[in-house]
Amino acid sequence: MARKTPQNFESSLIELEQLVEAMEAGELSLDEALKHFEKGIALASGCQQALQQAEQKVTQLMEKNGELLEKPFESPGSETDD
Repeated sequence: MARKTPQNFESSLIELEQLVEAMEAGELSLDEALKHFEKGIALASGCQQALQQAEQKVTQLMEKNGELLEKPFESPGSETDD
């Protein structure tokens, strides 16, 4: 089986949009539509993983007593009481 080179987030998103447009046009055979759907699911999963990895890397810089401190990014759904 040939090895595929990983796509970056932006190119995956563009390809996903193109697949959706082709499916929405309604001119694909059932077999082609299923192939597009399977490819789209794989691309969406890859994009989701890339977003999760990026979110984990994001840090907020906070200033305290004149020093910059890194604080892990907290998504809106993970609020804590300070």
